[in-house]
Amino acid sequence: MPETILMPSGRLDTAAAPAFEHELAAATQSGTGRLLIDLENLVYVGSAGLRVFLMAAKRARAKGGRIALCGLRPQVAEVFDISGFGVIVPVYADRESALAALR
Repeated sequence: MPETILMPSGRLDTAAAPAFEHELAAATQSGTGRLLIDLENLVYVGSAGLRVFLMAAKRARAKGGRIALCGLRPQVAEVFDISGFGVIVPVYADRESALAALR
């Protein structure tokens, strides 16, 4: 089964989080429940953005799927490290490793 791949860009903050959460919810409902979120174009993630990833992981799990993140820029990776969020949602160095983990 194919994975759904999303690539947010710019900032995932309080202003942008609702739209991306809607996009993730739609992808979870219509897809396989296996989501790859490539963050190479994301330059900032705040607490609202982290919440979006947490909710997406819960939705995917409820559907029997899962999510994987890849391509984190150093400033985004630092937020994931400090918050301990990488333990909740798997983070991979590149798209190929993330796709392999979802299969």
